Amino acid sequence: MIFKKILIIYFFLFSSLQSNEANQELIEIYKNLRCLICQGQSVADSNSDFATTIKLVVQDQIREGKTKKEIYKFLISKYGEWIVYQPSLSKNNFLLWFLPYFILALGGLIIFIIIRKSRNNKAN
Repeated sequence: MIFKKILIIYFFLFSSLQSNEANQELIEIYKNLRCLICQGQSVADSNSDFATTIKLVVQDQIREGKTKKEIYKFLISKYGEWIVYQPSLSKNNFLLWFLPYFILALGGLIIFIIIRKSRNNKAN
């Protein structure tokens, strides 16, 4: 009798943990998808009809056993790369990924040169 109770308790705890993990994954996917109607919001934050539809599509995809990458790939094929907040690295968006780092390095180099010249001028 006690074994049955322990088994039932274990079953409920395990199933609630699994559903919590699934909900976290859904929320993570929703937050990485941009609502095409509410231009500044993610699907998680939006209450538009588009966001509601995308949420249902994502839930169906999860139920079918698709991974995050497969879901993103499906949505990108339908709506374009703009729908995801973190687009994949490709030759089309290479500059967008690395331009900030290049500008930071260039700015650091310019600052270094200016400081070096000012020290040389003070020494002379």
